[in-house]
Amino acid sequence: MNNIQLRRWLNQPIITYFFLGIQILVFIISYLFPGLIESQGAMFGPFVVYYSQYWRFITPIFIHYGLMHFAVNSIVLYFMGQRLEAMYGHMRYFFIYLLSGAAGNLLSFAFNSPGVQSAGSSTALFGLFGAFVVLGVHYKNSYAIQVLVRQFTLFIGISLLFSLFDRSIDIWGHIGGLLGGALLGNLFGLPQRLRDYSIHVRIISGIALVFLLGFCLFYGFKKYQLLV
Repeated sequence: MNNIQLRRWLNQPIITYFFLGIQILVFIISYLFPGLIESQGAMFGPFVVYYSQYWRFITPIFIHYGLMHFAVNSIVLYFMGQRLEAMYGHMRYFFIYLLSGAAGNLLSFAFNSPGVQSAGSSTALFGLFGAFVVLGVHYKNSYAIQVLVRQFTLFIGISLLFSLFDRSIDIWGHIGGLLGGALLGNLFGLPQRLRDYSIHVRIISGIALVFLLGFCLFYGFKKYQLLV
C-alpha cells in the first residue's frame, strides 16, 4: 500500500465501520445462539457488584434486543458517526464513542432499579449527540455545524420525550451518554482548532467527567450493598 492509498484509507470513517462490524457480528451471534451474548455482556448491576464483571460497562454498547433495535441504532451510527469522525478524527471519535457509552451504562447502573438489564448502542449514540451540541456552542458562526446541531438536538428531544413514556427505554443510559459526550467533546476539542477551546473549560470538563463516572460507580455499589 503506497502513501496515497494509505491516505485515502485513513480518510475513510474506519472507526465507524469498526464499531458497526462489531455490532453486526454480535447481532449474528445473538441470533444464532439466543440469550448467550445478552447473559454475558448486557448491563446487569448484580453481576457487576457481586462477580466483578466490569466489562459490562462497555459490552452493552454492542448488544441489541431484536432486529428493529439493531437496525435503527446501526443506521444512526452509520450516518452520524461518519460526520463526527471526520470532524474529531479517528482516535478522539473512538474515545468519545466508547467512554460516553460507558458513562451511560454507569448512570444506568447507579440509578436504575436493581436487577434491570439493559443494552444497546444508544448510550454511545447519545454521546455523539452531546459532542455535536458542544460543536454548536463553540462554532455559532458555522452554518453547516448549526444545521447538524439543530437536526440532532430535535432528535435528542424527541428521544428523551419517548423515554419518559416507554419503560423499555433506559432513560438513565441516554442521559449519561449525552452528558459524557458533551464533556468529552469539550475535553478533546477538534484536532485542528484546539485554540477555539478554552483550557479552563477543558480542565473543568475533564474534572466533571471523572466526578460523574466516580460518583456513579460509588453510588451504584453502595445501592447494591444496602440490599444485602
